[in-house]
Amino acid sequence: MKPPTLVTLRVWGDFACFTRPEMKVERVSYPVMTPSAARGILEAIFWEPQMFYLIDSIRVIKRGRWISIRRNEVTKVISLDSAKTWMREPEKTSVIHAGGGAADGTQRNMLALQDVEYLITAEVRLTPLAQPPRDNLAKYLREIEGRARSGKCFHRPGLGMREFAADFDWEPDPEAALTRRHLELGPTATINEPLGLMLYDLFDHRDRAAGFRWLTPEEESRQGAEFEQSLLGYPKGEQTKRKKEYAANKLRSTSAPIKPRPLFFQASLQNSRLDCHPDRVLPKVEGEI
Repeated sequence: MKPPTLVTLRVWGDFACFTRPEMKVERVSYPVMTPSAARGILEAIFWEPQMFYLIDSIRVIKRGRWISIRRNEVTKVISLDSAKTWMREPEKTSVIHAGGGAADGTQRNMLALQDVEYLITAEVRLTPLAQPPRDNLAKYLREIEGRARSGKCFHRPGLGMREFAADFDWEPDPEAALTRRHLELGPTATINEPLGLMLYDLFDHRDRAAGFRWLTPEEESRQGAEFEQSLLGYPKGEQTKRKKEYAANKLRSTSAPIKPRPLFFQASLQNSRLDCHPDRVLPKVEGEI
């Protein structure tokens, strides 16, 4: 049986694409699910700032088969500045024209996976924002299990991409579930294969472990008053400049935004299991125990 701080979900779907970052134009999937995709599925089902997930392992039930898909994509992206302009003055925003034959559209190939099924096992940990006894692991473990068993989610999880929807179910024991599914599907060969360098996550788990809390209205008001006080003595032009910078970078939570920092690891399937707990597969930083 798995330790009490671990949770396991069985996820499956018709299509999946876990995009390799080195492919700049046309998407090519990794052969199996990545840890960041597994984390995204769990957070779609349940997440709160007082807890976070560390993916422990991914077991492959159905590896799937390669499929090539040609689809319409766009050549432009919506910037944060454009989104802010649209909120203030919609008439000044240039829209992106998508679809076949559109000015901003293009056709691209995607090498994806078809008919996949995995078992995701993750460790649940508390962030410093947790306040015992109200916030405790037992409460979150019950919530995750209850939502998974009843099929509840905050948004529909996807297998690497939003359009590739994932079905999910709770599994109390990953090894028993793997054995049961292999018996149900018929003879299935155990997979032992080095996968090479794989993307672990775009965000360092040590940064996510801090959690965050939205500022209260009182804290936001106090922050604004302190900023207005700091403007005293500056010329009008400098005040205008600083106000624009403040509006763009104003803190809305107790922690600074987490910056993307891609992490990679040497992935390998052993007995159809991908070991991916960060304490085991990622190098330790200097000073870390």
